[in-house]
Amino acid sequence: METKNQPLTEALFYILLSTRKPVHGYGIIQEVEELTGGRVSLGPGTLYGAINTLLERNWIVLHSAELGSRRKKEYVITPQGREAFGVEMRRLRELVQNGEKMEDGA
Repeated sequence: METKNQPLTEALFYILLSTRKPVHGYGIIQEVEELTGGRVSLGPGTLYGAINTLLERNWIVLHSAELGSRRKKEYVITPQGREAFGVEMRRLRELVQNGEKMEDGA
């Protein structure tokens, strides 16, 4: 699956950011809301669809799972996920820098 030049969705970006340490789904929802001041609120469908995408891309992995419970799965970012996140950060910085140049009249 080729994803190198595709921008990350906001959900994927924040999930990757949230998984820098092992975290379960509800923890991701809480952290994203806190980071964005409530502007981004991930519903369960969006969250778990995005998690499945990230698992398929090997950008996150299942860190641990509580036996007998679907709710206590913890996820953590992989080296490939960190690389994808870094690429996106550079892309976003370029966007902001170019926008600031336009504002400054350069």
